[in-house]
Formats: sequence, C-alpha cells, structure tokens
Amino acid sequence: MACSSICAATLALAPWLFALGAWLSLSYVSFGVLTILNTERGTNIIHGGWLIAIVGAQSLVILGTRIAPLAHDLSDAIFVLIHMLWGIGLALYGIFIVLFAQRIFFADIETDDLSPVLWVVMGAAAISANAGSTLLLTGSHVAFLQSIRPFVEGVTLILWAWGTWCIPLLLLFGVWKHMVRRAAVAYTPLFWSLVFPLGMYALASLRLSLVMEFPPLAVISAAMIWVALAAWAVTALGLAQQTWRAAAAHSR
Repeated sequence: MACSSICAATLALAPWLFALGAWLSLSYVSFGVLTILNTERGTNIIHGGWLIAIVGAQSLVILGTRIAPLAHDLSDAIFVLIHMLWGIGLALYGIFIVLFAQRIFFADIETDDLSPVLWVVMGAAAISANAGSTLLLTGSHVAFLQSIRPFVEGVTLILWAWGTWCIPLLLLFGVWKHMVRRAAVAYTPLFWSLVFPLGMYALASLRLSLVMEFPPLAVISAAMIWVALAAWAVTALGLAQQTWRAAAAHSR
C-alpha cells in the first residue's frame, strides 16, 4: 500500500514538474524575445492570446493543489510554490492587461482585431479566480499561508468580479463587429478561445460559491454551464461543416 501511494505521487509529480519547467522556459523566452526584438510598431501584435501565459500559470496552481497532498515531505514546499505561482500569474495579468488596454485605446481597431481570442481576457481572470478558490478549498498546514487566506479570499472575489464585468463588454465588441460593421460570422478555430473562458467562468463561479458559502454563485454557475455547452456545440458544428466542405472539395 505504501509503495502504491509513493508510485502514485511520483507519477503525478513528475509530469507536473515537467510542465512547470516548460512554462518557466517559455515565459522567459517570450519576455526575452519581446524585449530584444521590440520595435515601435510592435504594439500591433498585442492581443488577448498573450494571456495564455496566465492560463498556464494558474493551471499549474490548480493541478498543484491535487498533487501537494500526495507529495508527503514535499507537500508544504509545493503549497508554498503554488501560492507563489498564483501571485506571479496575477502580476503577469496586470502587465498584459495594461499593454492590451493601451493597444485597444490608442491604436486603430479593425474588425479583425476583435477576434474571439479577446475572450481570453475574461478567461484568464476566471481561471485565476478558480485557482484562488482551489487554494482556499484545499488549505495548507503552513502557518504563513493560513495567515494570508483573507488576502487570497479578497483577491479571488475581485478577480471573479472583473471577469464578470468583462462579459458584457466583450458582447458589445461582438455587436459592433457583426451588427454595426457587418462582419460575417464564419467558423474559425479562434472560436475555441471563446468556449474555454465560458466553461472556466462556470467552474470558477461554482468553486467561489463553495468558498464563500454563497448559493447564488452556484446558480450563476449552473446557468453558465448551459451557455458554455451551447457555445461548444455551435463551434463544434462549425468545425464539422468546415471539415466536410474541405473533404468534399478535395474529393472533386
């Protein structure tokens, strides 16, 4: 039984450490490239997809909460590490959101700039709130981490509130693009960038409701699950139609 537990912990810990190393490598390379190859016109490449870096960091936090209890002697160290990762994710979100705001406020915006990838702005906030809630639900025996629980609780609520605020704004962007500027609605793989944030928002709402013991958030979560499912179904249908058309064109 002990050997089985140790093997399970090792199997879980090894890929998590590999993912952590990959995330660190990619983040430093990205910052290095953006710094060294920066140009005055470089602001035109800023878009919501940059926030995938935050999604990666907070994914490691969420997975870390499942691994830490299995890690025995390394448990406390992993709990400290994932709290640090959560904070780094918040710092990166602050950096990227300021750059992104500068891009959309002070540069010309065309319909192609308002792609579904913009929803990652909300999705990154949602997964950060989800990660914060998961940290609170898991808990740790480290005294310092217990002392900062009120801070984590407050920031998690703010992140969820910010993500909620973003949803109507993103819908308005869609109205401007497709109804005011008459841009056609056609399937693109970028629509999957819209599906993920909706599902993550539903999960973040559920976990925050458990942390706060506030049932109305669970109601919001239940409603958003259906919205996310509908978005997934429509996007999957678009993918199937495009694949069918491509196959039919190739067979001619």
